Amino acid sequence: MTAIALGVSILAIAVAAALRFGGASLLRTHRADALHDAADGDEGAGRVAQLLEEPLSVQPSLGIVHAALLVAAAIPATWAISARLSGWALLATLFGLGILLVLVGDTLPRAFGRNLPRRPAYRLSSLLTIAVGVGRRAVDFIYEEDEEGEQPEDAQDSQEIELISSVLEFTDAIVREVMVPRTDMVTISAPTSTDGALDLVLASGKSRIPVTGDDLDDVVGVLYARDLLVLFDAGEGPLPVTKVMRPVHFVPETKRVSELLGELQASKVHLAIVVDEFGGTAGLVTIEDILEEIVGEIVDEYDVEEPMVISLEDGSFLVDARLSVDDLGELFRKTLPDEGWDTVGGLILGLAGRVPEEGELFELEGLTLVADRVQGRRVARVRVAST
Repeated sequence: MTAIALGVSILAIAVAAALRFGGASLLRTHRADALHDAADGDEGAGRVAQLLEEPLSVQPSLGIVHAALLVAAAIPATWAISARLSGWALLATLFGLGILLVLVGDTLPRAFGRNLPRRPAYRLSSLLTIAVGVGRRAVDFIYEEDEEGEQPEDAQDSQEIELISSVLEFTDAIVREVMVPRTDMVTISAPTSTDGALDLVLASGKSRIPVTGDDLDDVVGVLYARDLLVLFDAGEGPLPVTKVMRPVHFVPETKRVSELLGELQASKVHLAIVVDEFGGTAGLVTIEDILEEIVGEIVDEYDVEEPMVISLEDGSFLVDARLSVDDLGELFRKTLPDEGWDTVGGLILGLAGRVPEEGELFELEGLTLVADRVQGRRVARVRVAST
């Protein structure tokens, strides 16, 4: 029996060490990196990205399971040792057991995990998912009585929590998630005159417009409305926009938004062109787009705000195809796949494997999605209902 007890203790210590190693690696992993690796086909990365959707609950959940494993290792080991030893030998052995539990079950694997983000977490993602799930239930059970006695949060507390959550999501967001896609970009061709450019500025309401050469993948500069006004005020005749445009700032679509904000501030640039892995134009991003990721939509007196989601009388919803897949999942309380796309429009293209026809229907996770409006090669609006 003592041999079985020691075996159980060794197994519990091994699982605790693996959990601490993977957990430390998980907490040092950025969700944006996990999403990128998941898009490349790493299933473990996908599970890690899901865990990091609620980062504040991961550490306490893992901690309570890890503590339970160490207790589970200590009890049978202590019983087995006490059955064989006594006196000073028992005391020394129990002291050594305590050191073993702390070093092997906690300190050493945590130190190694902190220095190795991503890969260990991916490999141990199944164990981490189970542990976090069990730990969350345990934490909910422990604090259930306290929560029942709490008063509802006031509006200010709710706003503070929402802002903190936005900041946490902001640190993990990548440029592709906040950019204006290329299909929605307002651009001007290089041969256009400054008079034509001024007309476009007035019509579009944009203060900065990318200048393109041969096509949309050839962005050669950025035209500032302020420069046009200075030129107009000076009374100079029409000029090609290439004479007044400014250099363009390019960024990869996988760059973290938090890093880009500092980069734009340092270079005193307000607009950047986003490029994909092949060098093509994926979209554009402005400082306003980045700030909206934290504080929400910024609307001025000239913006015509169109709702992203419209509720219909039959219980279905008309959804702007630019709505994120995560937001659609929250609307229907479902977990929807987001590997390879970020928006509902991208989800429809992924389900169809091509540009769908208007009215074409798709079913996914208990939802019916209909391509309600298709503009060229782009899905513009989707009707969504529960099946």
